[in-house]
Amino acid sequence: MGLQRMYQRLAELPEEQLTARDRRAVVRRLLAYARPYWGSLLLLVVAILAYSFSQGAAPTLIGRAVDRALLPKDPVALRRFVLLLLAVYVLGFVAQAAQMHLVASLGYRILATMRQQLLDQIHRLSLRYLEHEEAGDLMSRLVNDLDIVQTFFSQTLRQVLGSLFALVGIIAAMFWLDWRLALVALSVIPLMWLATQWVASLARRAFRRARETIGDVSADLQEELEGIRVAQAFSRTEENIRRFVARNRRNMEANITAGAITSAFGPAVDVLSTLGLALVAGVGGYMALARMVTVGVVVAFVQYVQAFFRPVRMLAAQWTMAQSALAASERLFEILDLPPDITSPPNAIRLTNLRGEVVFEDVWFAYEDERWVLEDINLRAEPGQTVAIVGPTGAGKSTLVSLIPRFYDPQRGRVLIDGHDLRTVDLHTLRRQIAMVLQEPFLFNTTVLENIRYGRPEATREEVEAAAKAAQAHDFIMRLPEGYDTVVGERGKLLSVGQRQLIAIARALLARPRIIILDEATASVDTRTEVHIQAALRELLRGRTAFVIAHRLSTVREADLIVVLDRGRIVERGTHEELLAAGGLYADLYHRQFAAMEGWTAGVARE
Repeated sequence: MGLQRMYQRLAELPEEQLTARDRRAVVRRLLAYARPYWGSLLLLVVAILAYSFSQGAAPTLIGRAVDRALLPKDPVALRRFVLLLLAVYVLGFVAQAAQMHLVASLGYRILATMRQQLLDQIHRLSLRYLEHEEAGDLMSRLVNDLDIVQTFFSQTLRQVLGSLFALVGIIAAMFWLDWRLALVALSVIPLMWLATQWVASLARRAFRRARETIGDVSADLQEELEGIRVAQAFSRTEENIRRFVARNRRNMEANITAGAITSAFGPAVDVLSTLGLALVAGVGGYMALARMVTVGVVVAFVQYVQAFFRPVRMLAAQWTMAQSALAASERLFEILDLPPDITSPPNAIRLTNLRGEVVFEDVWFAYEDERWVLEDINLRAEPGQTVAIVGPTGAGKSTLVSLIPRFYDPQRGRVLIDGHDLRTVDLHTLRRQIAMVLQEPFLFNTTVLENIRYGRPEATREEVEAAAKAAQAHDFIMRLPEGYDTVVGERGKLLSVGQRQLIAIARALLARPRIIILDEATASVDTRTEVHIQAALRELLRGRTAFVIAHRLSTVREADLIVVLDRGRIVERGTHEELLAAGGLYADLYHRQFAAMEGWTAGVARE
């Protein structure tokens, strides 16, 4: 039954995604990471050659010792050969130690380089890509796949190169001793080549499946950790565990299949090794009896055959890691090869001293194909003006403000700041002058001080405290165990929602932006905390162009302009009083909210 399941899994392996030429390109690209360290590589090659020489010279010395010392019974010659053998083995030991040091250093340097490149690339990629990818799968690539590539450079590469050089040295020594016995010893190579090709074809596909399934497991684990409170609240833990067990089983079976494929290569090598040894012993013994070769040559050849299959076994063992590294590299290069769709153009305009005028001209936007989220948006925000954006859930409010820092580009129309199309400006200078305060502010697992000055790392402590005071956050910060030096925990979990929001406002204030985006900044807090946040927001908005999204319409009454979105279109615009008088969607939403609030208040009073 076990074999049947194994054969079934082998049949289910996907077809290889890469051609032989593509695989060679992946290998060349992977090895190119070692190019900057050519000095270390040169020393590594020297160490490998020295070790290969020691492996190739030892059997010849033993064979010569048999013919020139043991059989003639010459103790002086025997001592000389023993000393030579000792020197050869010491050379091999030193060379092997040097190899291990050099490749370990090389592996960690390449790991650091690739990790930096991947993180840089992820920061360059647009939110469109990141929103469609599972965070757990990305983490699996950045951690698990990178670890495999690092192991390839720090272990596999040395052992593969060492084995290859050793094989070349052994083959050369065998032909130097006697070409006839050499051909006999190498007669099993065609069988080995066929076995290698078959195993390699299956192994590449199996390890690709294994890398993909570990990505699924990582994504599921991350989701479980983040959603464990919801799972417990809705009594869904058993269902979630069953789902994870299924994914974990798929990964286990993929690894078992990959391991079964590669482990089959070792016994095949052992069988071929025994066959080669038998051939050499039989043919060599016959040739020695016929005085075609000396006994010492036969002894040397027996050792060479055994030595020949040692690196072959090593290659078989490392073949597993090589195939896994190839599959991991494919997944990493998939990220590195993604073209960022939001970039600064050549000769981009650097934005300095913004006035803060924001204009939407005939803007249409869709996340997929032409499923329009925004349609025919025309909107102007004057410098220093506060524009409130309201509307039903799913109307496109957050999407609209996401176009201002150019998280996305519209498919039609354009967005301008101070008359410049955002596609023509430098992204860095654009985003340095925009600050966002979201419904769920993100805090980093560091101190309050570092979180506030995240947007301006050069800010002094006095400037940080001034921003916190303006944001109504200073008093509660001083009550924390270590004040501004208190570590807030992962995502700021040691603070309340309101406290996190006030720190986010202080961060925005310190950044000194010209344009502010508030996306439901008070939606998750109680009324008392909202009073403090509103006071902080008034300080934040003073003299700046602001876009405010709010479901609580009581918070947008003072806006200079209120824009009402419905199904991606602007259906109304005006001041609070004008929109109430018009009796449209805004007035309907406003009256519904206050009717609901009055009903809730009356219910509380009755209780």
